[in-house]
Amino acid sequence: MMYVLAILAAFFLGMQCIDALVNFFFSVRLKKGSFSSSDRVSVLIPARNEEKKIGLLLEQLILNKNIYEILIYNDESTDQTFRVVQDFQKKDSRISLIQGSSLPKGWLGKNHACDALSKRAQGNYFLFLDADVILYDDLIEDVLSYLKAKRLGLVSLFPVQILKSFGEKASVPIMNYILLTLLPLFLVRLSPFSSHAAANGQFMFFDASIYHKIKPHEHFKSAAVEDIAIARYFKKQKIKISFLSGDSRCQCRMYTSYREALNGFSKNIYHLFGNIKVFAFGFWLFSSLGFIPVLFIWPDYFFLYVLGVFFTIIFYSLAAR
Repeated sequence: MMYVLAILAAFFLGMQCIDALVNFFFSVRLKKGSFSSSDRVSVLIPARNEEKKIGLLLEQLILNKNIYEILIYNDESTDQTFRVVQDFQKKDSRISLIQGSSLPKGWLGKNHACDALSKRAQGNYFLFLDADVILYDDLIEDVLSYLKAKRLGLVSLFPVQILKSFGEKASVPIMNYILLTLLPLFLVRLSPFSSHAAANGQFMFFDASIYHKIKPHEHFKSAAVEDIAIARYFKKQKIKISFLSGDSRCQCRMYTSYREALNGFSKNIYHLFGNIKVFAFGFWLFSSLGFIPVLFIWPDYFFLYVLGVFFTIIFYSLAAR
């Protein structure tokens, strides 16, 4: 039994190392893009109690004069989100504020907010952003050009995470680590299989014509992890998608403590493994304790396992940059 576990541990580590290396070498670096006269990008932001964060996002967005409109759905916030957005409306006429109503039966809040925003948007491209994301420079232009060049229905980005507290540094990178060591991201665009799908609801850029046809947020109105569900559904419908990571022009501070991060990740973790809990448990088991059977069966070659761990972390760090 121990011999089998040692083989599985070595295989698992080798797979992680290769996947991280592939994601480093085949990472997409967006080319310089631009808007044409017919391009209308609607930036759509669901917001609930985001008074401390949404202003930072809006400050950057209004600097981009190519954005057609900025719509914010105030999802019954109990803080000063409404007032913060109102202040920005005075600075830029492209900003519109939608006051949310009670949640219809069968819907989750964010999905309903995104669906409501899509029905008000007038652009031919939709960029859904979480209110805690910050965009810099000409990222939107570059993503738009990439989407058109590759004929994609959806481009999603994993923001570079802003980590301040020890709890954040110990927990937040886990999701990105799982992603970059288990899934070669080029397969998200090139593979026909829905299992090779990934997306992040913090940044989802849609071709609006495809969005209106599929109505993804309505289709997954009760999904707690709608981003991955939408990505997989698009692939099943033969709509090409892409998932990118490591662009420093898209940043986010998701959580401010270890407890917040743990609560947030608990709803996402199983979806990364296709809702198969044994796969999630296996990942934890071999990532944390895989060295034990290797050390027991092959003590003279244990240094090779340690080197594998070292290079996996190095390749992951390079791929995530």
